[in-house]
Amino acid sequence: MSTIILVDDQPIANFITRKLLEIEGYNEDVIDFTNPEEALVYLEDKQNTLIFLDLNMPEMNGWEFLDYLKSKSQEHRIIILTSSTSTIDQNRAKEYDSVIKYVEKPLNKDKFKKLQPFLQQQ
Repeated sequence: MSTIILVDDQPIANFITRKLLEIEGYNEDVIDFTNPEEALVYLEDKQNTLIFLDLNMPEMNGWEFLDYLKSKSQEHRIIILTSSTSTIDQNRAKEYDSVIKYVEKPLNKDKFKKLQPFLQQQ
C-alpha cells in the first residue's frame, strides 16, 4: 500500500480520518498535515498519492492546493473531505480530474465504507 496523505487545518479531523483508516486496516504510511503548504513540499517528488483534502483552510484553501498540483502536473488521487455542502463546490470539484470523490464531514464508519473501493486502488 502506498502512502495516504491527510490535509486538514483541524488536527481533530486528521485524527478521526487516521483512526477510521486504522480501524479498517489502513494503518501504515498515513501522514497528516495541518498546513497545506507543508503537504505540497512533501508531495514535490511524489506521484499518484491518495490525498484526503479539506477545502476550507486559512493558509491555502483546497482549491488553491488543487490548482498548485495541476500547475506542476502532479498526478494524485484526491478525496475532498469538507464541511461544505454547497452544490457549487461539489460541481467545481468535478472540474478536477484528480478529484475522485467528494465527501461531507463528519467522516464516519458508513461514509468511510463507501470509500473503500478508492482505498483498494492503492
